[in-house]
Amino acid sequence: MEVSKTTAEAVEDTDAGAKAKSMILKKRLAIGGIGIAVIVGTFVFILPRIADYRSVWDVVQDLTWPQIGVLLLATLANLATYAPPWMAALPGLGYRQGSVLTLASTSSTYIAPGGAAVGMATSYAMLRGWGFKGRPVTIAVAVTGVWNQFAMLGFPLIALAALTLQHEQDSLLQTVALIGLAVFVVAVGAFAAGLSTPRLARRVGDLAARVSNAGLRLVRRAPVTWDGKSFVKFRNETVRLLVRRWHVLTLATLAGQLTVFVLMLASLRVCGVSAGDVTFIEAFAAWSLARLLGSLPITPGGLGIVEVGLTTALVGFGGHNADVVAAVLIYRFLSIVPTLLLGLLAAATWRRHNPKLAGSTS
Repeated sequence: MEVSKTTAEAVEDTDAGAKAKSMILKKRLAIGGIGIAVIVGTFVFILPRIADYRSVWDVVQDLTWPQIGVLLLATLANLATYAPPWMAALPGLGYRQGSVLTLASTSSTYIAPGGAAVGMATSYAMLRGWGFKGRPVTIAVAVTGVWNQFAMLGFPLIALAALTLQHEQDSLLQTVALIGLAVFVVAVGAFAAGLSTPRLARRVGDLAARVSNAGLRLVRRAPVTWDGKSFVKFRNETVRLLVRRWHVLTLATLAGQLTVFVLMLASLRVCGVSAGDVTFIEAFAAWSLARLLGSLPITPGGLGIVEVGLTTALVGFGGHNADVVAAVLIYRFLSIVPTLLLGLLAAATWRRHNPKLAGSTS
């Protein structure tokens, strides 16, 4: 009887695992189908309705060499600011390795849907492959991700406040900013609470472990190997890092984010969208709104979502249709394609950039 019971349990576990894999596959296919529909709908139906592609191409053809030079400089500035946040979050990481890391991880988000989670997993794997210890890597992945999310949630609030001071209103931005404010407050509160005391960190860790184990039992997986004590160690090391480097991390994160806006603004101006059509603050508001919408893990890199959100907002603020579409497409091309190509090269050669970590390897 015992043998039969064991066999039955094995069959049951196999069936449960197969069902879980089938559900995951169906979910991925559904998300992939939605993503393809969004991308096709954007570039085949929505953008051509806003501006005919022939008119857009006429705008692009009119660019002068000095204007192209401005775009290239803005692109290089964007690429140059990839590494510093990681250098601030992970002592011992050099600029070259930080650039390779961020190029490879960012390009992975353009290839596979999943947004920041894909990039974070890629970053973790590369850093561990280079020999960095597990907990410092986990802390670096966490704080760079949290700081980027704080910036992404905070920019729409700043934009809304600036527009309000100019006596302008945008209903979509107002809605997104209010939602972002709620998420921002909850996120900051949770982050601060988790780091406030070792006792609370242990409680949060034990609760997270219990919830994770309950979910893992449903899919017949082994329980997690961490608990509240692990959270306490994580909390203590994170606090020590942030006390020393929070200001450097903040400045590096802002520089990395805002050079993307500079690239977008440069694209607008060289395509003929003047400050009389769309002001600096209006451009920032449209950009911050589109960035936040594009962070939703529906399409790789927010492809399609960012284009629609950004174009709609800029045209709504007063930009000419063809000029705006041309600027948005140039901006998206220069912010994605160079990163993607360099990132694929970085992903193929990342082991060659292994830093010399005296006394820091695991």
